[in-house]
Amino acid sequence: MTSSMTPPVILLLAAGASRRMQGRDKMLEEVEGQPLLRLMARRALKSGVALRVVLGPGQDARRAALEGLDVEIVEAEGTDGMAASIRAGIAGLDAPVLILLGDMPEITAGDIYLMVSLHAQASGAILRAATRDGTPGHPVLFPADLLPELARLSGDAGARDILKREGRRVHLLPLKDDRATVDLDTPEAWAAWRAGRGGRG
Repeated sequence: MTSSMTPPVILLLAAGASRRMQGRDKMLEEVEGQPLLRLMARRALKSGVALRVVLGPGQDARRAALEGLDVEIVEAEGTDGMAASIRAGIAGLDAPVLILLGDMPEITAGDIYLMVSLHAQASGAILRAATRDGTPGHPVLFPADLLPELARLSGDAGARDILKREGRRVHLLPLKDDRATVDLDTPEAWAAWRAGRGGRG
């Protein structure tokens, strides 16, 4: 099988320390009756491709939230922010990767499936979700030829420099409303989001 025909692997990044949550764990916030992390993993699994979940050291409650799901858990070492998570997630892979942030509860199973499916039609492109008005967001799907660059990432900027350098390969995929940019990092953000949903978590 050629690399262009190899299906993507989804990397669900969930190793952050929730430092801005005032003692709460954003990945364990209840959404649709279950911890957010479990919900996002279940949505990703509906795409039919392999799922790796990147956790940090000692995150036993997050591991427990994934119990019974067909996921591979890998652990990010060190404190090198998102770069450490990406490096851990791609270790040993030779396939395209869809990087999905764990704290974006408006990204649906349909959004994830769409991006995985579109890769087969544009295997050399970087597919990046965007808001309805075209503001770039997440998830982002990287072709396999960019794995070496992802493996060299450092710091907490994620793959921002790669996206800038490879701008001509980036294809924006507008999703409904602003859900490609809705990430919830603080209790206030969670409260506002729930209020906007009529109190539904």
